[in-house]
Amino acid sequence: MTTLERERPSNVKRTSDSSIQPCTLVIFGGSGDLTRRKLFPAVYNLILDGLLPENYAVVGIGRKTWSHEDFRHVAKESIEKFSRQAFQQGPWEEFARRLHYVRGSINDSTLYQELRSRIENVETQFDLPGHRIFYLAIPPTSFATACQGLEQAGLIVPPDRADRASRVIVEKPIGHDLASAKAVNATIAEVFDESQIYRIDHYLGKETVQNIMVLRFANSIFEPIWNHKYIDHVQITVSEEEGIGTRAPYYEEAGALRDMVQNHILQLLSLIAMEPPYSLDSDVVRDARMEVLRCLHPIRGKDVEQTTVRAQYSHGTLNDQDVPGYRREEGVRPDSTIETYVALKCRVENWRWSGVPFYLRTGKAMPRRASEIAVQFKDIPEILFNADPAARQAPNLLTLRIQPQEGMALRIMSKIPRSRARTHPVEMNFNYGDAFSAPSPEAYERLLLDVMAGDASLFMRRDAVEASWTWVTDILEGWKAHGSRWLPEYSAGTWGPVEADKLIESDGRTWRLV
Repeated sequence: MTTLERERPSNVKRTSDSSIQPCTLVIFGGSGDLTRRKLFPAVYNLILDGLLPENYAVVGIGRKTWSHEDFRHVAKESIEKFSRQAFQQGPWEEFARRLHYVRGSINDSTLYQELRSRIENVETQFDLPGHRIFYLAIPPTSFATACQGLEQAGLIVPPDRADRASRVIVEKPIGHDLASAKAVNATIAEVFDESQIYRIDHYLGKETVQNIMVLRFANSIFEPIWNHKYIDHVQITVSEEEGIGTRAPYYEEAGALRDMVQNHILQLLSLIAMEPPYSLDSDVVRDARMEVLRCLHPIRGKDVEQTTVRAQYSHGTLNDQDVPGYRREEGVRPDSTIETYVALKCRVENWRWSGVPFYLRTGKAMPRRASEIAVQFKDIPEILFNADPAARQAPNLLTLRIQPQEGMALRIMSKIPRSRARTHPVEMNFNYGDAFSAPSPEAYERLLLDVMAGDASLFMRRDAVEASWTWVTDILEGWKAHGSRWLPEYSAGTWGPVEADKLIESDGRTWRLV
């Protein structure tokens, strides 16, 4: 038996963390898609893993004329379809009796009194102490109404209460640009203190993303070389296989830059580029991530023409299926200039990253669904094993796979057997599923647990949201002032437009084949 096998965790279920207090999870949008696809399965899997306290309750709020039993039936179907773990009747029955439903409109003031009555009854029934988590799985335009209704009904306690807590979870999008993001944040801040607000970005809940800090700061081999002296460049890729599907109304207002770069990709960049925090306190970690956003070189005016590429997918074939061009999708304007693909070259202007380019790209209707961060190290000197100009060695490369198969790989050079000095690149591979004998938990599982524990490390703080929107809004304004009527196109099922290849090739580099 190897050391790794001896130290490998078993599949024994863990017990709940003592910092996670019994609570009531109240879901606005309880009949919606996010609840069915993500939240029901997340809570159920936490139960199976033994991570929830014995006492808890879930109250859903929706406009559908459902009874408690209807709500439970939908939850069961959702778990059977979307849970990462198999359905088990015993745990389900215990979960089901803790599920309750309140029907009503968010705009109806009577809803909140009925909600208060339901919550108080549930807390009495299950001996809950009054810790409440309000999940706003609703459009941002309804945030103000929901928050004010909760406050007027007396459902929120101040942040300094020792005996009970009120927390709110906010889903993206938080605004459409800098001005609207500030307005959304101000609306929530009228009712909740910043310490009570948890702005969720599910990418930060993924195991590989969480492991970035461990990789960098718990392994002495990486941090000494994690700087401009040894790293040539970094590529961050988030590719989506599907087109826009039924999301045309949203996507026509958003586009790839707002939808993916402003939140997910900039958060990945912040984790890769941050300085070592002096502790794991949530605000210390978030301060370190925030400093990266402050150091991002702004892309303004005509700079967008040299450092950004945006494009739309055109007609193509994907998985043997015919895909119409973006402007031919139902609900899309025939003259739309909304990007379904964006590539950017950006710089983090501080001592550590001086001169190191970060290449970001994301797009829809691409060959496969994948997210990864590739850190390419500098070439070795052109002597010894790298002396032949016709056969230069591939540089060392560290790849962090975020999805679909979470793990990492390190490319190194190895001598070819039975040769004198010929080398060949090989990979040292690590897969979470193989190493820990179990599938990684879903992002929402980890994030819900953190809210219950009051740990905001993996959530967006107000200043970070507004800093990222500041950077993105400069690009949007540059596109508006210097953009063209028609965007470059790439065939559905390909890796993007030729213009994106030229963006990186002009620096003597190429995009990785993900």
